[in-house]
Amino acid sequence: MKAAPSAEVQLAFLCKLQRLFAEGDFTATYKFALLIALSDLAVELGADDGSELTLSIQQIADRFVQLYWRHALPYGSGRPDTDAGVLVQNLGAQAAVLTSIAAFRANCGAATSTQARAVPTYKALVAKVAAVVSAQPLTYLQNFGGITDLFLYERSGRGLIQLKPNVAYCFRRFHPLVQQLARTHWVDHVKANRRNHGILGDAGDLEDFLFGISRQSLAIISTGLRKLDGARCFYCGRGMHEADVDHFIPFALYPRDVAHNFVLAHPACNRSKSDSLAGKGHLERWLQRLSKQSAQLVEIGVSAGVAVDDRTVHRVAAWGYANAHAAGGRAWIKAASYEAVGIDHLQLLGAL
Repeated sequence: MKAAPSAEVQLAFLCKLQRLFAEGDFTATYKFALLIALSDLAVELGADDGSELTLSIQQIADRFVQLYWRHALPYGSGRPDTDAGVLVQNLGAQAAVLTSIAAFRANCGAATSTQARAVPTYKALVAKVAAVVSAQPLTYLQNFGGITDLFLYERSGRGLIQLKPNVAYCFRRFHPLVQQLARTHWVDHVKANRRNHGILGDAGDLEDFLFGISRQSLAIISTGLRKLDGARCFYCGRGMHEADVDHFIPFALYPRDVAHNFVLAHPACNRSKSDSLAGKGHLERWLQRLSKQSAQLVEIGVSAGVAVDDRTVHRVAAWGYANAHAAGGRAWIKAASYEAVGIDHLQLLGAL
């Protein structure tokens, strides 16, 4: 295990990342997708030290399919102020990843990326996307300010890249910031493309369309969780008529929808918890649920078309609580009641 990077190394990472956004050439949205994929995979597979992290281009391509899957659908359908159509995400011809996904959807009939994984030709789609990822964003992401600065990764073999020392740590440490920057620039890029103006109209829900979960999926998840857990709030335990679908590990911390991370909560409890991690008692029950009811949560996720991965969610939770402990963070117990994130939280997660 290598030592964690110094504050100076972390600051240098942030400065170069800022320069990448300010001075890079973004002719398509691929580079934003690549940064999101790399930061997610660092959280899910990396460690809190300075170690390198090897990733396959196939892993990255699979994340591209997940990110762009919904984008291949028409935006603006049913809105009187817009012309329904697929949003253009390239300054030239439509992004090849989008056209590949659209062709795959038309041929296989899968409604979601989760369902698509069961289709025999899904591997061919990922291979096609991997070729695009390798030739374009992986090759050009680290070009900015008139030079090539390989500060994030290098090719490490056929179909592989290696995040350089300290990079996986920095992606984990600054994951919410990287995600926010990439998503904000992605939205701005789509809005700035003149060919999208007639499709977008005056709509203000572009970010939800690009990165949010559909209302239909939320309804399926809510129904499934009611059958699984009963009509009781996960946090306070009281019965409820109306319920919110809540991300147990806050979406603001890890903005990816995974079935194993969803719980039902009173709207008041959900608002009170907001973007906080949950207290020890809630964490214990969530981990028990993760262990005992994983198969049922997989069924709900597949039906709703969201990712299903209990081990990944467990690793994400360990990362989130470890970061909170290091930062002196506090966890939510109930309205106006918090506790310090301590060693006991990390022990529950096996993060020590």
